[in-house]
Amino acid sequence: MQQRITEQRNSRSLNIDTMSTVEIIKLINQEDQQVPAIIGQPNVQDAIATIIDQIVLSFQNNGRLFYLGAGTSGRLGILDAAECVPTFGSAPEMIQGLIAGGSGALIKAVEGAEDSAELGANDLKEKQLAENDFVLGIAASGRTPYVIGGLDYAKSIGCQTGALSCNNNAIISRHATYAIEAVVGPEVITGSTRMKAGTAQKLILNTISTTAMIKLGKVYSNLMVDVQPTNLKLVDRAKRIIQDATDVDYKTATQFYNDAAGQPKVAIVMINGQVSRQQAEQILNANNGFISRALDSLIIN
Repeated sequence: MQQRITEQRNSRSLNIDTMSTVEIIKLINQEDQQVPAIIGQPNVQDAIATIIDQIVLSFQNNGRLFYLGAGTSGRLGILDAAECVPTFGSAPEMIQGLIAGGSGALIKAVEGAEDSAELGANDLKEKQLAENDFVLGIAASGRTPYVIGGLDYAKSIGCQTGALSCNNNAIISRHATYAIEAVVGPEVITGSTRMKAGTAQKLILNTISTTAMIKLGKVYSNLMVDVQPTNLKLVDRAKRIIQDATDVDYKTATQFYNDAAGQPKVAIVMINGQVSRQQAEQILNANNGFISRALDSLIIN
């Protein structure tokens, strides 16, 4: 364990227990600022891009994405998966997060669960993991048995797999087809990988899911056009998305929002393409949900 950089002591925080509140805040902030730069390294970005492209291929073949982790890593995977549903209108089963110890581990540590490789495999079996699915194992240390067991099982049935860790030459990297190693260095509090390592994992998972959804046509320009208007805030956002994409006023956006049965993507094609709801839906379906392609097809025709 001591050889792993996530477990080493940070020389800059050796006297953190004697610092003032402001000094502690400044130190933590200085350490956190290193994270984006690490993720910005070409080798890390290339690794992220490779995994995203493989995930998109899985989605295009009706596959699913499973995040697999323990502790903070597992919770971050579940968070990212859950947020994709309202943001991008993805089906809940499309991206799923699994954590060692089950749902109870979200709020309370389940001792020993992460040490079971068999449990990682069993959790994926319960989800009826299939060959077209993609499994991304997440572990700051890069050595969690629960994750290793899940990755090994996934590979045994022909799944594409990825590993996300914060150590060089991580063990989980050897058990995956593709690997991301974002080495953010020792934590301010030794071994507390919910800090810089957790931040790195959160940023990378956001990048993976967001980019995958963009490549599936769930974003037009920089607008989340598949947003699910499940509350008043999101209804208002959906109408403003229609406004931004079409340059109509709020009243007109509301009218088309209603005419499109609350589907911003359909409303945008109706307005910009000057077509009916039925035509808009047909054109979008013919262009795999990409608004830009749908509108271009109208111009060509």
